[in-house]
Amino acid sequence: MNHSRIPKSRTALAVAGTLALATASLTLQNAQAAPAPAPAGLTAAQAGDLARHIGAQLPADVAGSYYDAATKRLVVGVTDRAAADRVRAAGAEARFVPNSAADLDAARRTLDDRAAVPGTAWSVDPRANKVVVTVDSTVKGAALAKVEKAVADLGNKATLKRTGGELRPLIAGGDAIWGSGVRCSLGFNVSKGGKPYFLTAGHCGNASSTWSGSQGGSRIGTVEKSSFPGNDYALVRYTATTDHPSSVDLYDGGSQSISKAGEATVGEKVRRSGSTTQVHDGEVTGLNVTVNYQEGQVRGLIGTTVCAEPGDSGGALFDGDTALGLTSGGSGNCSSGGETFFQPVPAALKAVQAQLP
Repeated sequence: MNHSRIPKSRTALAVAGTLALATASLTLQNAQAAPAPAPAGLTAAQAGDLARHIGAQLPADVAGSYYDAATKRLVVGVTDRAAADRVRAAGAEARFVPNSAADLDAARRTLDDRAAVPGTAWSVDPRANKVVVTVDSTVKGAALAKVEKAVADLGNKATLKRTGGELRPLIAGGDAIWGSGVRCSLGFNVSKGGKPYFLTAGHCGNASSTWSGSQGGSRIGTVEKSSFPGNDYALVRYTATTDHPSSVDLYDGGSQSISKAGEATVGEKVRRSGSTTQVHDGEVTGLNVTVNYQEGQVRGLIGTTVCAEPGDSGGALFDGDTALGLTSGGSGNCSSGGETFFQPVPAALKAVQAQLP
């Protein structure tokens, strides 16, 4: 079965659903809109809205939050009773924790200064109320000792985790778009100024300025903007001006329509579609993740338990009809498991001034 969403009679490339880039629309979740309080029965999207509302109202008094899918509640970390009362009044569950948001932010800054070596990553785990520092198999000797010392000096504010794989951008193969000697995945079709574009990973955009829908095929798009490292997104302008559907390939003969872009929530169940490994599920484990690839540091990523492999780069991370992220990189594989990081779609859309079709 041909899972590519490229029309045979046209040079236009439709969304070849691959790993994680969701291209956001104008219906982004509004962090300033106060959602209706509800102590339980929240969807992940509602919990995300509530988390952003509480964070805006109590920026210094909450220490992260996560969605408890079993109880359908938003759980918010607090350090004092007054904040707990306000969190409960807003419709979330308050949980007392030892480290404040300021404590954890300071820990992240310390790691930026003292532990930013290739093969490491860190993000705040709101469940553990700590910064989790991941070290891959390439970090050894003096570099490993440097990271271990930085983590140890942070005491109960940080913890070290080893991963057997290598943290790397997942470029190299995909159902989808072919560049100059590389293969990646298309994330989501978007529009800009009334013209058709698509989003993919920035490290893909850096690797090739033009893209085809098949190996050796005719050009379907040209990179207009690419950002990597720092961020990991690229905007590619279609050669043809025909319409392109906003959907993700599910690799079972069907597709998932995408109507909007949104922010991910820790604890949210998500799916990703990639041309190398097709569709896999997982959970969001962290936001605003810092990853130190060999090519440089990337910040603001979504951390997940979803697996991915080379070639899935640029593909779509989504929850129902909501686009969440573009596949950036990670470690492990879909046989033994791993973790994958995604460039948030709303941030990419804002940076390139595009929207979903």
